[in-house]
Amino acid sequence: MAPKMERRLEDLQRRLMAARESLAVLQEQVQVWNDALDDARIRSLVSETPLQQQEYDELSRHVAVANAEMLRRSQEVRTLTSERDELLREWKPKEEDG
Repeated sequence: MAPKMERRLEDLQRRLMAARESLAVLQEQVQVWNDALDDARIRSLVSETPLQQQEYDELSRHVAVANAEMLRRSQEVRTLTSERDELLREWKPKEEDG
């Protein structure tokens, strides 16, 4: 593999690993926020106070933004995976003289 192609593949692999890790962390956070959102929804229904409703609304917006970011990161992982796979298809291993 040409040194330029090797560097590109290594760069893609590093970026892909970082994107996957970032996505996994965000997925865990979103799960926690979704649980908190469920709790806030119940509290707002039971208490029927404007403060509880405001808390629920704010958390709901926060979770919506986090879900949008999760979709963006998922797309980034798919794009990087596709780029890496295409580069690997183009790769012609160097014959080693033995």
